[in-house]
Amino acid sequence: WDPGGFPDPLYAVWRRSNNEENMRGKGSQKQARLERLKTEIVDYVSTTPGVSAADIVSHLSNERKMRNHGLTTRKIGLFIPRHLSHRIDFNLCNATGKRIYHPTA
Repeated sequence: WDPGGFPDPLYAVWRRSNNEENMRGKGSQKQARLERLKTEIVDYVSTTPGVSAADIVSHLSNERKMRNHGLTTRKIGLFIPRHLSHRIDFNLCNATGKRIYHPTA
């Protein structure tokens, strides 16, 4: 905006050209990454029940080479109940107090 109160014409052109209506996808890549992450976790827990959050993160990072998945062992404890509660359940280990994940029955 200029001091006179009129909008800058270049700003108006930039705003029209970068309007969200012109953008395509609406977060489809983000959704696809989330779905892949969910399927990788479900597949791993299904094949090896009785794993901890550290085992899941290790599998994602090392075996599946998903280095930028963004999940830590603490975040797994929030991610699974939020997104996968209908497919994965957990029990607390009496010796260590860790969550041990297994597929739901």
